[in-house]
Amino acid sequence: VQLQASGGGLVQAGGSLRLSCVASGSIFSINYMGWYRQAPGKQRELVATIASGGTTNYADSVKGRFSISRDNAKNTVYLQMNSLKPEDTAVYYCNAYLMTSRDRSTWYPYWGQGTQVTVSS
Repeated sequence: VQLQASGGGLVQAGGSLRLSCVASGSIFSINYMGWYRQAPGKQRELVATIASGGTTNYADSVKGRFSISRDNAKNTVYLQMNSLKPEDTAVYYCNAYLMTSRDRSTWYPYWGQGTQVTVSS
């Protein structure tokens, strides 16, 4: 199983970016999918999560600016980031809790490789 994130880049403050993350491999089912970020010298923190049924959860710092969505048929999660601020600069990681086809009894967390988002002032 692999999670492949894409869509990061350099943007000016006030701009927008859209991140995507595709889960591939022998996947039986995906429960939660989400995005986390880690800025230099800081711990990794939750940005947003979305359950298989569509329930979402956001960090207070991104509420009203970021929107998470998913396409269950494509095993893909998206993060639309608007009104970006310099403090949003970080490596963004996607995450998924899923069952593999080989083990249909346990949910395992998987992480993508991270994509850099840099917001200039």
